[in-house]
Amino acid sequence: MSEHHSTLHWRRPMLARSRDEHHRASTPLEAMFDLVVVVAVAQAAASLHHGLAAGDPANAVRSYFAAFFGLWWAWMNFTWFASAYDNDDVPYRLTVFVLMAGALVFAAGMPDFARGDLRLPVAGYVLMRVAMIALWLRAARHDAKGRDSARRYALGIFFCQCAWVALIQVPAGLLWPGFMTLALLEVMVPVWAERKGQTSWHPGHIAERYGLLTLIVLGEAVTSLALGVAAAHEGGGWDGARLASVAGGLLILLCMWWLYFDRPSQHLLHRFRTAVVWGYGHYFIFGAAAAVGAGLGAQIEHPQATIDAWIVAVPAAVYLSVLWILFVIARCVPRYEFWLTPLAVVALLLCPLLGSAWATPAAGAVLVLMLVIKGWLRARTIGP
Repeated sequence: MSEHHSTLHWRRPMLARSRDEHHRASTPLEAMFDLVVVVAVAQAAASLHHGLAAGDPANAVRSYFAAFFGLWWAWMNFTWFASAYDNDDVPYRLTVFVLMAGALVFAAGMPDFARGDLRLPVAGYVLMRVAMIALWLRAARHDAKGRDSARRYALGIFFCQCAWVALIQVPAGLLWPGFMTLALLEVMVPVWAERKGQTSWHPGHIAERYGLLTLIVLGEAVTSLALGVAAAHEGGGWDGARLASVAGGLLILLCMWWLYFDRPSQHLLHRFRTAVVWGYGHYFIFGAAAAVGAGLGAQIEHPQATIDAWIVAVPAAVYLSVLWILFVIARCVPRYEFWLTPLAVVALLLCPLLGSAWATPAAGAVLVLMLVIKGWLRARTIGP
C-alpha cells in the first residue's frame, strides 16, 4: 500500500490515481467486497444446482446466467472504479459497505430470481448501483481532468437502473427480451463514458483483481463439489460412478486453475480496447467456473442423470474456449499450442457421449492430457 494510503483519513479528495504507481495491490476492503460477492455467487450456483436436480435444466441455466450477469457487472464496475479512484477515506469505505449490503440483498433474492420474481434482486441491485453513482459523482467533483467521463458513468448507470426498476412491471413474455436489451445497454456505458477520456485504472491492479476473483470462484466450485460429496454420503453411500465423478471433478477444477494462471495477463491491459475485451470476456470465465461446480455437485448427487454430465462438460468447454479466445485476440498464443485448445474443447464436448458415469473422469483426463502436451510442446520449442 502506498504511503499516501497508509493511514485512514476521515476525508480526502477523490483524485485519479497514477497508472504508473508501483506495488499496486488489492486492498483488504476489495478482498472483503469479493467475499461478499462470492456469497451471492454461491447462492446463484445453488439455484442452478437445485434446478438441475429438479429436472428443469433450461430454465435453471437461463436464470443462473442472468443472475450472474448482475453480480459480475456490479463487481466489475466497482473494481475498475477502485483501480482509478480508491482514496480509502471514511466516506469511500462507507459507500463500499452499501455496495456490500446490496450484494447480500441480491444474494438473498436468488431463489426468487429463479422463479421469475425480480423484486428482491432488483432492490439489491438498486443499492449497489446507487452506491456506484455516488462514487462517480464524487470523482466528478474532485477530478477536473476526468470529470466528463465520471459524469457519463453516473448518468449511464442512473438511466440503466431506472430501466431495471421498470422491468419489474413488464409482462412475463417480455421479461427476457427486456433483460437482454438492458444488459446490452449496461455494457455499453463504459465504452460511451471512456470516450471523454480514459480513467486511470492500473493494469497490474486489474489483472490481480481478476485473478483473485477467479481463485475465489474456483474455490466456490470446490465447495460445491464438497457439498455434493456430503449429500451423496448422507443419501446412501458410494459407488464407482460417484467416486469417478469426484476424482474427475477435482482434476477439472485444478486444471482450470492451472490454465488460467499459466501465463501473465497484465500486459494485455495497457490498451483500452484490449482491456475491455479481457474484462467483458471474464463474465463467461467466472460464470462457467461457478457452473462447473454446480454441475459437479448435482452429478455426484444424481450420478445417473445424463443432463448433469453435459452441465459439467459444457461450462468447462466454455471456460477453456473463452480463455483461449482472449489470448488469441491479444496475439499472445504461441504457434505450437494454437491448435491444442480447440481440439481439447471438442474432446470435452464429446465426453458426455460416454455416459454419465464416465463423462466427468474423461473430461478431467482430457484437461490433464492437454496440460501435459502443452508443457511438452513448450519445452521442445523453448529448449533446455
